Amino acid sequence: MNTPEVLPPSPAEFSAALAEAARIACSDVLKVQKGEQVLIITNPKRDVETISRALYRAALDSGGAPVLVIQGEKTQFGFAEPAVLAAFQAKPEVVISMSAERLGKDRAGIAHPYEHNGEQWDHIFHLQMYGEKTCRSFWSPGTTLESFIRTVPIDYAELGRRCAAVNEILSKAVRVHVTAPGGTDITVGLCGREAKADDGSFSRPGDGGNLPAGESFISPENGTAEGRIVFDGSISLYDRDIIIKDPIRCEVSGGFVTGISGGGDARALLETVTRAEQDALEYEKTGRLPAGRGEVYAKNARNIGELGIGLNPKARISGSMLEDEKAFSTCHFAVGHNYDSDAPALIHLDGLVREPTITAHMEDGKSVVIEERGKLANIP
Repeated sequence: MNTPEVLPPSPAEFSAALAEAARIACSDVLKVQKGEQVLIITNPKRDVETISRALYRAALDSGGAPVLVIQGEKTQFGFAEPAVLAAFQAKPEVVISMSAERLGKDRAGIAHPYEHNGEQWDHIFHLQMYGEKTCRSFWSPGTTLESFIRTVPIDYAELGRRCAAVNEILSKAVRVHVTAPGGTDITVGLCGREAKADDGSFSRPGDGGNLPAGESFISPENGTAEGRIVFDGSISLYDRDIIIKDPIRCEVSGGFVTGISGGGDARALLETVTRAEQDALEYEKTGRLPAGRGEVYAKNARNIGELGIGLNPKARISGSMLEDEKAFSTCHFAVGHNYDSDAPALIHLDGLVREPTITAHMEDGKSVVIEERGKLANIP
């Protein structure tokens, strides 16, 4: 019996699918309202610029007042253009960052952090999102047309239930133990930490996350991570994401990566971490970091800043971390800054671990298995 030929979508079908994904992003995820300012920031790169233009039209259809700003590509170490940062002075209600790599750092914010209610923020976007809570947002660094069309139209109610269930376990846990067939065996403390959900529900001021959505994540308690992480899925570097060919072995003690070994991929990770350490010290010398902060940023370049669990059923490991970290049967750890604003660094490098077993340990001595060999357990 001959297998029928599967034809690629026609340009009209492709255009319609993109329009529908953009509609879902603006109407269902962000819930753009009439008259709201929608700031869309992108780069002159085919996929992200094409998606951004579709989002512009979808925001118009939702009644919003969108503005599309295009700047050059920025890496982990790059700075956003002054005109882009100036656009935040208009206090847009909705912000979309559809960048090929990164939005870009805020030069003024790093040198003189913004303050709000006793907290400091080194980027005006973070100030407005997490401090003042004047905007809501999603950001999609490195996404592709194919990925955006495939992973955005999902059942967000189901995703929300799964994220909530995982978040509840992580937020109540005092520590989590992660093992995996590739050699990962690490414990991280979680006392005083609260899990966050990238569940695609970004309709209220201060809400935001990635599209594609689909992860529950938490910042480990500083100084508590102990053991070994073997990255064997994909990993972010300062200028790109890569699918790992040779597993990267990271020894972890006192919350920091103390050793990185393996093949060429391990050397590339070490190069990125070393550059972040050196640049942090250089930033202080040149006034781009306040006095005394260079050493802090340099030290945290080796910090274990995140544990995340992928929960998007349409995501897969493709070499784009935006999608990879949402894939089922994976978890990821980040090397660098965390999401609780008490371990700043110039980098946040996500790395995937395949088929993890994740066990949460509670204060009363009980334990709850979240995943076993990559399969969800005790999660509806």
